[in-house]
Parts: sequence; structure tokens; C-alpha cells
Amino acid sequence: MIINQGNLTNLYTGFKAAFGEGFRSSVPTWDKVATPVPSSTKQETYSWLGQFPRLREWLGDRQIKNLSQSTYAILNKKFESTISVKRDDIEDDQFGVYSPLFKEMGYAAATHPDELVYGLMLAGFTSLCYDGQYFFDVDHPVGSGVVSNFGGGAGTPWFLLDTSRALKPVIFQKRREYALKSLVNPEDPNVFLRDEYVYGVDARCNVGYGFWQMAYASKNTLDAAGFNAAYAALLAQKTDDGRPLGIRPTLLVVPPSLRDNANTVIKAERSANGATNTNQNAVDILICPWLS
Repeated sequence: MIINQGNLTNLYTGFKAAFGEGFRSSVPTWDKVATPVPSSTKQETYSWLGQFPRLREWLGDRQIKNLSQSTYAILNKKFESTISVKRDDIEDDQFGVYSPLFKEMGYAAATHPDELVYGLMLAGFTSLCYDGQYFFDVDHPVGSGVVSNFGGGAGTPWFLLDTSRALKPVIFQKRREYALKSLVNPEDPNVFLRDEYVYGVDARCNVGYGFWQMAYASKNTLDAAGFNAAYAALLAQKTDDGRPLGIRPTLLVVPPSLRDNANTVIKAERSANGATNTNQNAVDILICPWLS
């Protein structure tokens, strides 16, 4: 290939097409457990997380909720992946060699939110949420007492979530979309000094926790007893004044190593002793490799 601006533009178009193909062919699942929230500044403060909105009978004046109770903020971070292509390879028409790499870069960009979201879930045992407690903890302050959304244990963690509401348990905050860019002009340092063309994808985003009341985690064995305990704990969630929150578990999220346990608890018609499985199809199952 003759190196000129027209051919470099065509090459970039081809690389972008491969990137787009990889991006579109991926099947990310982060949006099953996280709510996308657009961001327009360096960080977003979610003061309203201090209040789980519920209606009350209107007697006398309105009771105005103070949305400044929480100072929980999510700071946007920058992420990138960059590769270089040697000028000699372009001259020798090696587009086919690099095309799969750009497809993989597209896949990596599309599934990057998965890595962030599920990584945050795993970190929930030691990372703080809006009330100053770990997201999965045994002593979240509610009213005059404390409430647990952690079943304890020391084994492989699994998660039961209510993903039916407007705000899911995790927030994916996006400031700038994932986009492929290039440095191919002759005056660019990489071209002049190293005879290489540089292509990279970048984005600006981050993740954070929503309402802990909509998530329950356990490191105990995933069996009928453990599932029932988690299900009951979510159903029992209440407001500070003791009214039910109406939490309804909808999704069981497990790593591949707990796939068989999850199917036994949720999909089997009968339990090991032959009794009817009362939990059959109680929730959906999500097998998540990012939790491995």
C-alpha cells in the first residue's frame, strides 16, 4: 500500500469497522444489574440516596424530605487501550493481520462496563456505600436499629438482587462514550520518531453503589436454605419509619463455579429428597464470568 492520507483514511475506516463489529458482537450484561446514569461534570453527587421515596397520606402540610443527607459521590475516571501499527506492515498490506485485534478491542470496550460493575459487586464487602457502611454489611442503620444484607460465610460469594426498579443496585456513570481514535499524521511524534501509527480507544466513566436495600450477598453455600434466607431478608426491607419497601428479588447472580448450585436451587422441579422445589423459577439466573 502506498502511504498517503487517502489510504491512511481508508485504513482507519477499515479498522473502525472491525472495532465496531467487535463492539456490536459482544453481549455485555452489566445493564441487568446496573442503571446507566449520564454525567456532565467531573463527578456526580447522589444526595438523594439517603431517601428511599415512598408516599404517605397527606395530612396537614407536606413533609419535605431532605435530599442532602448523603454526600455519596462518584468521580469519573479515564480508561484507555492503545496499540501501535508499524508503517512497514501497512506498506506490506497487513490489514488482515490487525483486523482481529481491532475486533477484540471493540469487544473489550463493550464489555469494560461489565468488568467495572461486577468488580464493584465483589468489592462490596469492603467498600462503603452512601450510609457509610460496607455495601454488603450486617449493620446498616435503619430507623433506630440496624439491618443486614450480608449472609456471612467465607466461601464463594453469590448475590440476590431486585433489578425491577428504576434504580438498580449498581450505578454505571458515563461521562464520555467509548471511541476509537488515531495518530497517523506525518508530524505526529510516533510517526516521525518510531515509524509507527497509533490507534486507541478511550472513555470516561465510573461505577458506584445505589440502594443497598436492593441487594443481598452471601459467602455461605448456595442451597435452598441460603437462598430462602436471602429472599426473606430482601422482602423484609423497610423504611426508617417501618413501612415495607416492596423489594422483590428478581435475579440470582453467581460465578461459573456456582452454576450447578444455582440451577439446582432455581431450575430443578424437585429437591434431592424428591419434594417439590418451591423455589423453581422464583428468580432469573445470571452466570457471570467476571465474578470468577
